[in-house]
Amino acid sequence: MVFRKTLNRELTMTAIGVFVVLLAILVTTQAINLLGRAAQGSVAIEAVAALIGFWSLGLFPLLLILTVFISVLTVLTRYWREHEMSVWLSSGVALSDWVRPVLRFTIPFAILIGILSSQVGPWATQRSKEYAETLKQREELSAIAPGVFKESAAANRVYFVESFSGTSGAATNIFVQDTSEGKVATVFAKHGHLTTNERGERLLILENGRRYAGEPGQPNFEVANFERVTVIVGTAPKLIAPVTDSQTRSMSQLFHSNDPQDKAELMWRISMPISALILALLAIPLSYFNPRSGHTYNLMFALAGYLIYQNGLTLSRNWIEDGKLGAWGLLPMHVIMLIISLLLLRYRNLPAGPFWHTLTSALKRTERP
Repeated sequence: MVFRKTLNRELTMTAIGVFVVLLAILVTTQAINLLGRAAQGSVAIEAVAALIGFWSLGLFPLLLILTVFISVLTVLTRYWREHEMSVWLSSGVALSDWVRPVLRFTIPFAILIGILSSQVGPWATQRSKEYAETLKQREELSAIAPGVFKESAAANRVYFVESFSGTSGAATNIFVQDTSEGKVATVFAKHGHLTTNERGERLLILENGRRYAGEPGQPNFEVANFERVTVIVGTAPKLIAPVTDSQTRSMSQLFHSNDPQDKAELMWRISMPISALILALLAIPLSYFNPRSGHTYNLMFALAGYLIYQNGLTLSRNWIEDGKLGAWGLLPMHVIMLIISLLLLRYRNLPAGPFWHTLTSALKRTERP
């Protein structure tokens, strides 16, 4: 029919715009967060762009769920506001007739959400953790840079060299402060060079310097001159072991596991495409807008409904992880929201009247065999 083609076209164009805006907000928020952590030294600067990409892939299912809900709500609200819905209703198209085209638009999104949450999301989470660990080790191995105070990954040693030659590894005017043994040890050396031993450890050889060691605030400092001292800058790179937490396990591993956290993760992945379908169905009656009143109370109700739904799922997931609910603990929340969606749809299909009278009529029709 004409209204189905028109609705599908407008939903598609609106979904593209909504997804781009939500993705931009996500990337901006994550970039600010990661840049702040990089400034503190907890994340390598080189890892910021890659981690943003991995985290965005992991949050794609949530973005698509929001895209579906906002798109259906926005398009149908515009129909009500500009009286197009009144034209369709007067032409014999009931509000329940919009369910099929809306679900036809939502089902491909639900399939994509299922694929992303079950396959792409765990892979992105695992790659993100492995990549962050790899860069952390690489940052430890490159802990010396000319003209810059550089802190080690363990935050117990600070290095500074005035000049450094990348070809020969020679350095001049070197400062090292170590707090790993409960005391503060400060070393000054005129010369030094970097080398690597047979075990792959990176060594800093200091020559012609002086070492001060002691407890801060105490007068018993030890002062020693030396001709040659070896400092381990970085240990040999370790093999990155595969991450095996619940967020990175495959669907088959979660299905055969008896761990409550694995059960909660499995049901969460299954619930994501289901929630997209229910939210799309819920958006149809919540899109009702009275042009004469001019109030957008429907958007407030839609926001409240979404928050209640998602917070209810999150709370149920936490209860499953704690062992308070069984593996199907998320199912009651889906059933409740589905019943509310069908009840509101039935309520909006009835002629306008007092709220309680119309609601009673809707319940009676629902109970009628």
